[in-house]
Amino acid sequence: MSERIEVIQGDITTMQVDAIVNAANTQLKGGGGVDGAIHRAGGPKILQECRQIIAKQGKCPTGEAVVTSGGEMLVGFVIHTVGPVWNGGKKKEPQLLAACYKNSLNQAVANQCTSVAFPNISTGVYGFPKPLAAEIAVREVRDFLATNQQLEKVVFCCFDLENFSLIEQELRT
Repeated sequence: MSERIEVIQGDITTMQVDAIVNAANTQLKGGGGVDGAIHRAGGPKILQECRQIIAKQGKCPTGEAVVTSGGEMLVGFVIHTVGPVWNGGKKKEPQLLAACYKNSLNQAVANQCTSVAFPNISTGVYGFPKPLAAEIAVREVRDFLATNQQLEKVVFCCFDLENFSLIEQELRT
C-alpha cells in the first residue's frame, strides 16, 4: 500500500485536507448522500458558487469536475464531479467513473492542493457496483500518483464499512 494513499471510514465533511471531492449531480444543486452533506456543512456559499458555474457553463457533464471554495468547512476547495448512473455497464459507466477520478485529481493539482479526499463516487443511489467502483478508484489514483508528485496524500473517505473494506482490499493488491 502506498504511503500516499489511505482509506478511512468517516465523514468527508470533517476531513483536514486541501480539497474534498463531492459526488455531485449535473445541476450542482446539492441533493442526498455525500452531496447533501457537503452542501449542509459548507453552507450557502458553495451553492452560490455552484450557481455561478452553471450560469457560466451550463450543466456539469458526467465524468467532469468543477471547483468551488470549501465554504464553512476546514477544506480550501470542494471538487464537484458527476459520477455515472449505473445502467448495466452499457453506457460507458466504467470509463465515466474513471474520468471522475482523473478530472478531480487534475483539478486538485491545478488548484495547488497537496492532499485530497474522495468519497465513493456513484456507489449510492446511482447504483454503481461497489467492487467495480473500488477497483476503478484505486487504479485511477495509483496511475495518477505514478506520474504526479505534487499530491502528497489521497484519502478514500468511506461512509460505510462495505466500501471501506473494498477499497482496503484493492489497496492490498
